[in-house]
Amino acid sequence: MNRKLSRTDHRIHRFDTLLRMLVPHAARTSRPSPATPEIRDEPLSEAERRHAAGVMRVNHTGEVCAQALYQGQGCSAQRPEVRDQLEQAAREELDHLAWCAERLAELHDRPSRLNPLFYAASFGLGAVAGAVGERVGLGLVAATEEQAGRLLEKHLVKLPPGDHRSRAVLRQLAVDEAHHAQLAIEAGGLRFPAPIQAGMALMAKVMTRSVYKI
Repeated sequence: MNRKLSRTDHRIHRFDTLLRMLVPHAARTSRPSPATPEIRDEPLSEAERRHAAGVMRVNHTGEVCAQALYQGQGCSAQRPEVRDQLEQAAREELDHLAWCAERLAELHDRPSRLNPLFYAASFGLGAVAGAVGERVGLGLVAATEEQAGRLLEKHLVKLPPGDHRSRAVLRQLAVDEAHHAQLAIEAGGLRFPAPIQAGMALMAKVMTRSVYKI
């Protein structure tokens, strides 16, 4: 019989996840990467390689932020079913994190050095939103995932034409992010008004520009 997890268990799980996020190559996946061995790139120029790495670095940091947001929200979620839903989504986001890290390694590049900063900011934002109210916290999750989906659509267009492996990863990320956003709304998340969504889009733009090279 499965033992019901206590709040201490959840805290230990979150700390373990934090270590796996911030330590290079420590994240473990529950699903294989969409960039299967059968998918092969066409030859990339050095400029194309650097650009593809920049795009994947941005998405890797986006997954760090998503993990932090879910963990922060999970600290204040009152309903056990909502907390379980958030942790399941966080596990899927950990797959995303590992896939992006694997692809960065294939491109002979590295994650952003700014990841700890973005993790702390996103965790705090998730915890505050959850403390204000569960519907607000879930609304923040939904809005963030929808924003991530729009960013992924742009990145799929911007990738070098011959970079098929990065494209396979980002397509699966887009599917999962849309699903997470839908679940958050169905669980009672608020639909944020346009001005708040515009502010979030601006923050995403700042993150993208700073992480692309650093």
